[in-house]
Amino acid sequence: MALLITGKSFIKALEQSGALGLYAPLEGGYEGRYQRRLRAAGYKTLNITARGLGDLSAYLMGVHGVRPPHLGKKTIGQGAMVGQIHYVPPIALTQLEALSPTSKGLVLWIIEGMILSSEERAYLVNLPQVEPRIKVVLELGGDRFCRWQPLREAISA
Repeated sequence: MALLITGKSFIKALEQSGALGLYAPLEGGYEGRYQRRLRAAGYKTLNITARGLGDLSAYLMGVHGVRPPHLGKKTIGQGAMVGQIHYVPPIALTQLEALSPTSKGLVLWIIEGMILSSEERAYLVNLPQVEPRIKVVLELGGDRFCRWQPLREAISA
């Protein structure tokens, strides 16, 4: 049985632009195939959703504080009434440090990218220039067939 999708044009477009906007059929399946091709080409993929990310630069590239849900319990004493702040390491930099030396880089595969603001999308366009080992695939919606374009062109349209 021949391969239906080789993924060479997808990988070439991702390496040239650094960030791609992806439109895939809503029934799914194409994303997994392209992720499998990326892993076979030497990339590590990290799947995240755009919902609830907050500040992208802090979440991906900087140490940031989060407050866990209080579950009806309030702290007493000198701390804030809404709970203690827990500091979380940056997810993208942590994954980059854990890459093997033979790996080509890290691909951030972000689903539900249509909810991001234009400033957040612009940050994702510039992220591969800041850290060249990071590539970005942002799912921007559904289509009848799987297609992609450089994210810079996708957000300007």
